[in-house]
Amino acid sequence: MNNEWLSILWEHYNILGSVAALGLIVAISIIGKRLLFKHPDLAEMRRINKVEDKIRWKKEKYPPMVASSRNVGKYLNLTFFLLLLPFCITFEAQPWWQILLDGFVLLMVYDFFYYCAHRFWFHGNGAMRQVHAVHHQARNPCYLDAHYVHPLETFIGLGGYMATVIGLSLIMGPFQLWTIVLTFVIYFQLNQINHVYFDVPRFPFKTLNWVVAKHHVHHENMHKGNYATITLFYDKIFGTLD
Repeated sequence: MNNEWLSILWEHYNILGSVAALGLIVAISIIGKRLLFKHPDLAEMRRINKVEDKIRWKKEKYPPMVASSRNVGKYLNLTFFLLLLPFCITFEAQPWWQILLDGFVLLMVYDFFYYCAHRFWFHGNGAMRQVHAVHHQARNPCYLDAHYVHPLETFIGLGGYMATVIGLSLIMGPFQLWTIVLTFVIYFQLNQINHVYFDVPRFPFKTLNWVVAKHHVHHENMHKGNYATITLFYDKIFGTLD
């Protein structure tokens, strides 16, 4: 019986798909940044963020908290890509619209649960308010503040995305490789972009400028809205758009 179960698990364990997804995520992130930062406006924003990051890094509290948060992220990613994602991913070809639709569903389901956790658990009288207050010490965040997060909050945020992938794959079936790649890149990059200093209020960056500004409003104190992390859709419909 045990051998039968092991055989079934091995049959569905697509480690090549998971490793391929990880490789594509890393490659797209590195190449994408190199290309984007060739634009003079983005290069200038990067320079400003680096200056601010250096100032923050000299503060005693930053290095240990950032290191702890990154360690949690590292071990979560190892667990996800080696042990969990192989059961949730497929190389099977799908039409582009299905990849985009599945990606949209995955991100919006994740964002709903994150919105609820952020609003009711991290703020107000939530049980995690003091944990989240570490991140909110940054009133006017820059790039480094995306990583200045209590490790327990990192576990909840990143683990929430991973749990969404696993949960939905049980309902919808394994996700196509590109669905995982696109959603992970969007999830990870948006969480960083939300915190950078960004002031380019003109085409083609006007919308991005607005999104970043909204999250900076959220950081002004622990009583502001704008709780969602992927879009502000749930803030809009639930009346917490600030």
